[in-house]
Amino acid sequence: MRLRTLLCSTASAVVAMTLLSACDSSGTAASSDGKPLVGVDYPRSDTDFWNSYIKYTPTSAKQLGLSLKTTNSQNDVAKLTANAQTFISQGVKGIAMAPQDTAAIAPTLTQLAAKKIPVVTVDTRPDAGQVYMVVRADNRAYGEKACQYLGTKLGGKGKVVMLQGDLSSINGRDRTEAFNDCMKKNYPGVKVFGEATNWDGAVAAQKLQTDLTAHPDIKGIYMQSSFALSGTLQVLKQKGLLVGPQDKKHVFVVSNDGIPEELKDIAGGKIDATVSQPADLYAKYALYYLKAAIDGKTFKPGKTDHDSTIIQVREGLLEDQLSAPLVTADGGTYGGVSSVKSDDTSLWGNNLG
Repeated sequence: MRLRTLLCSTASAVVAMTLLSACDSSGTAASSDGKPLVGVDYPRSDTDFWNSYIKYTPTSAKQLGLSLKTTNSQNDVAKLTANAQTFISQGVKGIAMAPQDTAAIAPTLTQLAAKKIPVVTVDTRPDAGQVYMVVRADNRAYGEKACQYLGTKLGGKGKVVMLQGDLSSINGRDRTEAFNDCMKKNYPGVKVFGEATNWDGAVAAQKLQTDLTAHPDIKGIYMQSSFALSGTLQVLKQKGLLVGPQDKKHVFVVSNDGIPEELKDIAGGKIDATVSQPADLYAKYALYYLKAAIDGKTFKPGKTDHDSTIIQVREGLLEDQLSAPLVTADGGTYGGVSSVKSDDTSLWGNNLG
């Protein structure tokens, strides 16, 4: 096979071989198949939601004509930093990541910006640092939708437990603050017990067990992610509270994610609602924006052609807020928030195959 005759103007043939990449005539780094090479760091693989995102990513890369390198930082910002160095050494022209510690990632973002490697963050927004685009849903809306559902079901009074994620994460902070603000404003008769869990299902189950023992009249639970689903159902079963919504002992449960198990549990009356976080669209648009960055495209705030809105979070930082509907058994409206039925075929959780 004839050797490629074009090399990047800034790299020697030896460097090009070391990076296992070459350049096309436009100077864009490409893999051996000629496609632009990008890196995607998976933040973890211990939840159904992120495993779904991992499943969707290669398909989206293929559809967009991108060659893919992947790593997994396992919820560890030090590993994410090391993985970014690996991507640099491989010659990627863009990186998608989902930093779980949104403050500690700033130095890595600064380094990538200096090397002119565009970054798209998925699901989380960095507290500081430059990224080309943030792809996530409106996480404050998650908390508000959960609040409106529980507030309506409880008739504006009673006790609920909020199983928080990690408050070092923008997602944990957004969901927590929005849920609390909504309850104080709209349902002041509802008492909220906030429990920090660090996105750890075992911690969530232990704290829920303690709360239900101290307050057996708790009637609502807001899980900020499906990480707490299994443990929550186990605790409710142990307490004799895992009963259908028609039973007066029923505890109303709202989750976040929209994984298949949640949708089945809603239909089965084990939980009552979730907010469907779009794992499929996170994968698709993370890579869509990386390709756009490589192609030199720019964006501005406003409505998109894919049912979302780009907002300017701060100077130089844009966020594409994807649609994330409330999902219930009946598809009703709660506190002014409309929902879709759990068996709706438009939900990604019903289309994993």
